[in-house]
Amino acid sequence: MTDKRVSFSGLLLPAALLAPQLAVTAVFFLWPASQAVYQSLLRQDAFGLSVTFVGLDNFVRLFEDSSYLSSVQVTIVFSAATAILSMSAALLFAVAADRVLRGSTAYKTLLIWPYAVAPVLAGVLWWLMFNPSIGIIAYILRGLGISWNHVLDGDQAMILIIVAASWKQVSYNFVFFLAGLQSIPRSLIEAAAIDGAGPVKRFFTVTLPLLSPTSFFLAVVNLVYAFFDTFGIVHATTNGGPGTATTILVYKVFKDGFIGLNLGSSAAQSVILMLFVIALTIIQFRFIERRVHY
Repeated sequence: MTDKRVSFSGLLLPAALLAPQLAVTAVFFLWPASQAVYQSLLRQDAFGLSVTFVGLDNFVRLFEDSSYLSSVQVTIVFSAATAILSMSAALLFAVAADRVLRGSTAYKTLLIWPYAVAPVLAGVLWWLMFNPSIGIIAYILRGLGISWNHVLDGDQAMILIIVAASWKQVSYNFVFFLAGLQSIPRSLIEAAAIDGAGPVKRFFTVTLPLLSPTSFFLAVVNLVYAFFDTFGIVHATTNGGPGTATTILVYKVFKDGFIGLNLGSSAAQSVILMLFVIALTIIQFRFIERRVHY
């Protein structure tokens, strides 16, 4: 057989094929990112009439600000809890779906639907269910002797946004975990069963190691999601309160920039957030990927 490969005689056609994606990347990522970096080096007066170049002074002020350092701690706790909870629940549902014989299509469809819900709507949904006055979950908790009021209790407010953000992401994780489970050869599971391994041992010694590439990919995606895509959930449920108990970094960027009108500090925060996520992703690929079995 002859080896037939597609080749291009010039660069015009490949450049034309790449141009739309490059244009989208330049307009919606490179240009805003460059403007954020530029804005982070400036400071405006209280009326926005004059702009002064201050260099790295905005960044220095941030790391001297206790409220910003508190937001960093809140973001780390929130992101880690959201990623762990959403991935654990999705894996549990995927294992159950992989074993369901009757009604499996309906079961999978119902689990995928929440991903179509906008983050703001997900936040409003859980805010209603946990509302101290009319929420069904708050009513059940009161029946169990638990006084729930996330408007006053910072820890309860954190639980609320973690649950809402995790619920929104479970469907996405479920799809990938289910695909990973269905790609595992059944012969390996059967061989482990013949050797006397029970269901739990088969899961931890055979299934889970073979899911490590999927788990690694989802860990990166879920952390990025928790850092950036949860603004709507926080805004709809707690507005960053009570106090600053649920003010994650992406929400603090909004508060300082659009409410406080401190554009220089807000831009500096967005640059730090971007660099933090990039560094986190590099660390994951550089060190954690070594433990992944392909």
